[in-house]
Parts: sequence; structure tokens; C-alpha cells
Amino acid sequence: MKTYQDYEAAVDKLEFVKAAINDYRVGDEYKTAVIADDYEKQKNTTIREFIRYLYNEVGQKVPDFTASNNKLANNFFHRLNVQRCSYSLGNGVTFTRTEKRMEDGIERKVDLTKEALGSDFDNKLYEAAYYALIHGVCYVRWDDGQYYVFKATEFCPLYDEYTGKLRAGIRFWSLDWQKRPVTVVLYEEDGYTTYRTRPGSKGLDLVEYQPKTAYEVQLIETVADGVEVVGENNYGTLPIVPLWGSKHKQSTLVGMRDKLDAYDLIQSGFANDLQECAEIYWIVGNAMGMTDADLSKFRDRIKLNHIAVVDTDNSSATPYTQDVPYQARKEFLEQIRASIFEDFGALDVHTISAGQTNDHIDAAYQPVDEEADDFEYQIIQFVRQILLFYGIDDTPQFKRNRISNQLEQTQMVMMVAEYLDKKTLLEKLPFITVDEVQQALASKDAEVDARIDEEE
Repeated sequence: MKTYQDYEAAVDKLEFVKAAINDYRVGDEYKTAVIADDYEKQKNTTIREFIRYLYNEVGQKVPDFTASNNKLANNFFHRLNVQRCSYSLGNGVTFTRTEKRMEDGIERKVDLTKEALGSDFDNKLYEAAYYALIHGVCYVRWDDGQYYVFKATEFCPLYDEYTGKLRAGIRFWSLDWQKRPVTVVLYEEDGYTTYRTRPGSKGLDLVEYQPKTAYEVQLIETVADGVEVVGENNYGTLPIVPLWGSKHKQSTLVGMRDKLDAYDLIQSGFANDLQECAEIYWIVGNAMGMTDADLSKFRDRIKLNHIAVVDTDNSSATPYTQDVPYQARKEFLEQIRASIFEDFGALDVHTISAGQTNDHIDAAYQPVDEEADDFEYQIIQFVRQILLFYGIDDTPQFKRNRISNQLEQTQMVMMVAEYLDKKTLLEKLPFITVDEVQQALASKDAEVDARIDEEE
């Protein structure tokens, strides 16, 4: 692991950049992130690389090309991470800094912090949070209201050894590391430098493509001189903020992979047994004179041609079958599935039946809420760092995206409606989103004003 102090001590900065990228790409964090991408795409690594073997007559281990090799990959990893991310961020975030503003003749309540962050903030926050879960961390570059998401598979961080603060970082990407050029950007607190693979070369044979450039450049355009740089300014700190997926600062794949692999192997093995009737075996009578090679040839002929010739006067071949152990495998798969959801702290909708009360649903959501508390804490710390660039002191608020018995919840709200103001009443209703509350209030006020005008 390279640190910011290593970078400061390096005499040749370009050689340090290349060495840092190479070290990072062979490290555990990068490798785990790459594998997590495969599981997120339902290309589970273990089951895809699984090969069935047998031993030949001389005891050598060779691939069994005659065996069925179904590779059934589950999609739990994607589903569970989507659930955790959308549970907290599916409805976006809101803030406390608001003001009333007249728009189209209607008084509306405007979220000032959300307005300053920009209309694309919720989308970029969701994207960064999802990658933070599956990779363990994600990095977001702020550029005067624009947000760029850097995944852990394309960004090498350089942390301060004493404060733990992110002081610099190296972003790298290529369409094909073996055949295509690589682009590298070194981000520092006072600007960024761009490198590219030397023309005619490949890999990390880098040369400087663009010298260090300030993050903010003041330009002036004149008729005589055209566009001219008249000043440079920086933000006083690195405009890249890390977002961690949990307090453990590791991928959600860690600890889950073994169970995901076990589920794949069990269901794939069951499919293979059904396809090739692997539970059928043969007993060859009066074959004591057969060598191991003869027995191996007899077995291969049975598997390939499904027929074999024996001397019926002196020997026999009798098939025996066993039922595929379906029930045991089914129960084991259900047990693994339940364990996956329990360990991840997720909600398995199959455990909730129609018509259950909100008390039962709330109890099922308890593990989800506990994990969301930890996740939202990381999001709050991240958003506060972003708000520092705007000079805003505020805290994001979440409306968790959960199922409920809406009829029961609506009845409870209406029972106390006389004690609530209109805004609180609408916020408590389960089928109205945060954005629809303000719209409903504005429409209601406009309707009342129109009625008063008509009566007058």
C-alpha cells in the first residue's frame, strides 16, 4: 500500500505513479472489487471455474468431459445490495434548510440545500453508494456542482499516514490493458496531471499528456488575444471524497461468498445428477479377471454409448439405481438461503404473507433497519464532506423505502388526523412520496384560493 508520504518522498513522480498502480492492482482490495463485480453481474466466479474431474486407470486426475457440467449462478448478491441501497436512498435525501417561495403564483417550500447540490445529486449519490457496498468504498470527485463517480477498480487512493485523510489519488482506465492505451490522472490538492501510454507502446509505459492543471481556472476572452488564463484557484483540499459502505470498510462479498458458492454448487450438482442419472451404478459379475484398465474402458463405454457387450455365459452386468436425494438438497438450499438473508441483514419477502399486520412487518424489518443505520451513518459523513465545498452546514434526512400494510397504516393516521397539520398528515400517509407532499399542499392551497375567489 502506497501512502501520501511515499508520494512526497518519491524523486521520480511518474515512476511512483506506475508502481502505485501496479501494487494496487495486485492488492486484496482491488481483487475483491473485481470479483464482486462478477458476482454483481451474476457471473459467480467459483461456479464458473468449477470443473468436474475423474481419475484414469493410471491414477491421473483429468477433466471428466463426459460429465454434465451445469453451472447455475444465483443472483442473491445483486438483489441484497440493491435492497440495502434502495431502502435508504430509493426516495432520495432531503435537508432541513428550506424557504417558502412563490412559483407560478403558488407558494412552495423549497429545499435550499438540495437546490444547491443540483438535480443530479440523488442519482450520483445512489450510484456511489451502491458501488461502496459491493466494493467496500467508492470515490466521488466534486467539480463545481458536477459529480464524477470513481469505482475502487479504477482509483488508487493515497492516504496520509498520520491523519488517515485522503490527500491524493490516481485514477486509471483502459479498454484493454494488454492491447489498448491506458489513461492515468494524478489528483493532488493543487491540481491534476494527465498521463497516457506512449504512442506505439502499451500498458503503463506512460508519458505526460497534460501538465498539472488547477481545478478552477479563470478565463477571459478578448477580441485581440482570444481566450487567456488570468487566474487559477483551488479548493484548499482534494476535491475527492471517499464513501464507505460500512464501518468495516470492506465489500459486502466478504463473508458471504462461501454461502453463495455453496448454494450454486448444490443446485448445479442436483441439475447435473438429474441430467446424467449419476446415481446409476453397475455391478459386473464374474469379472475378477478384469484389470483396472478393462474396468475403466467398460465404464467409459457405458457412459458414452450407454451399451456394453459382456460374455453372458461367464459374466454379467447388472444396473442398480438410486433415487436422487431431492428432499435433503431442497431443505439444505432453503437453509442456506435463510442464512444468507439473515447474515446480510436483509428482508426475504417470502417470509411475509399477505394480510400480516404492521407489527409483524416491522419485526421482519428490524435487521434491515439496524444495517441501514450503519450505512446511513457513512452516507451522512460523506454528504457533509461534499457540503463543505458549498460552505453549507446541513444533515441529510432519509425516507426509508419499505413495504407495509398500507390500509392499516392509513387507518391509524386518519384516526389522529384532527391532531395533525396538513403537511404532517400527508407525510405520514404511506402511499405519498416526499416530492408529492409539497405538490399536494400547493394544489390544495390553490384549490382553496380558487373557491374563495369564486365565493367572493
